[in-house]
Order: sequence, then C-alpha cells, then structure tokens
Amino acid sequence: MERVALVTGGTRGIGAAISVRLQKAGYQVAANYHSAEKAAQAFAAETGIAVFKWDVSKFEACEKGVAEVEATVGPIDVLVNNAGITRDSTLHKMTPESWQEVLDTNLGSCFNMCRLAIPAMRKRAFGRIVNVGSINGQAGQYGQVNYAAAKSGIHGFTKALALEGARAGVTVNAVAPGYVDTDMVRAVPDNILEKIIANVPVGRLGRADDIARAVEFLVADDADFITGSTLSVNGGQHMY
Repeated sequence: MERVALVTGGTRGIGAAISVRLQKAGYQVAANYHSAEKAAQAFAAETGIAVFKWDVSKFEACEKGVAEVEATVGPIDVLVNNAGITRDSTLHKMTPESWQEVLDTNLGSCFNMCRLAIPAMRKRAFGRIVNVGSINGQAGQYGQVNYAAAKSGIHGFTKALALEGARAGVTVNAVAPGYVDTDMVRAVPDNILEKIIANVPVGRLGRADDIARAVEFLVADDADFITGSTLSVNGGQHMY
C-alpha cells in the first residue's frame, strides 16, 4: 500500500531533501510551503511532488490545508513537521513579535498539524510523526532564545504525544539536526562558519540528505517499536 506523507516546509532545504527521499522510497508525498512561491513551483515541476501553500502557524489555515491534501493526495499516514523560521537577537533586544512568531511557527505548528492529523491516524491504527528539532534546542545558542525555546519544546512535545499514540499504532519521534549546509548556514560569515565546523568532530557540516535518511528510517512501517525518541544527527557535536 502506498503511504501518503506530508512534509511541512517541504520545498526547500532539509524539507525538500525529506520530500524527495520519501518519494524515492515509494511514498506519495505532499509538500507544504508558505513563502518563496517561485521556488516551490520550480520544486514541484522538477520532482512531480504536489505542493500546497498555507501558513502552518495558523490553525484555521492548517485545517484547510490538511483537508486539501487529503482530498487531492489521500489520507495522511506520515507527518513530518519540518517548517521553521529564525528571528535571531539577544533577549534584551528581542521584540515580543520576534519571540511569538518563532514560537508560533516552529512549535505551534507541531500542535496544529498533529492535532489535525492524529485522529484519523488513531482510527486507522497507523501513523508516523516526525518533528524536526535542533541541536540548539538541546544545547542552547547565543542570540536564539526564541528558536532554542521552540525547538526544546518540540522535544518535550514529542515525548508526551508518543505516550498518547503508542497504543493506537502511532509513533512520534524527533530528529535533531546539527549545522547543515543549507542557505541559512551558508549565509553565516566565513570566519564564524570555520569555527562551527571546527567544533564538529566529523569535520564537516551536515547535508540535508543526512537528515532525510533519519526521517525515512523513523517513518518506516517496521519502525513501530521506536517512539518518543530524539535522533541527533549532528556529527558528534552534541551528545547527551
């Protein structure tokens, strides 16, 4: 049976790698996006993956988006909550808007999407949810109290929801990427990037497909004994 997988923030960076890898593994993939219209349409044209536009930080928008995916692609068996933003600043300079926007998009979206997807998963006695956290939610990062709080919240959210879904055949896990070679990381000044790489024991940045491989593993049908876990994919930079 062909499983349907929905990936939020699924048309660029890590999300695009996850979408493509799941497609190659035989899943029918739907990729959500909110901005970068041209990039999303180019991704759809290149991959043949259906793309759907809505703001995952808004519950009502998620209701409409999930309904559209289910009507167009099919019932959602696999949900990957990957969408996220940064609004970096030290706390004494951070605005309430920058705090709330990151919390709503990075953490609030996990509630929105899981709340809408999990009832049908429980009814079918099958579901796979993977939430994308971050090394900075585990270890903290200067100038990212909003981002670190949201990503740390994802790890706790994952464990609690895993307990609720376990008896219903729904597994809930998280992946915590380290520093990955994406547009956001490439924008870091060279001297800072060199310091980051120097702190990674394997001696390189992660690749988007490193994260996608971890997601593919966790969403497999036979990964049913793995739930409530956070899989760190960070080259050994942070271990706990």
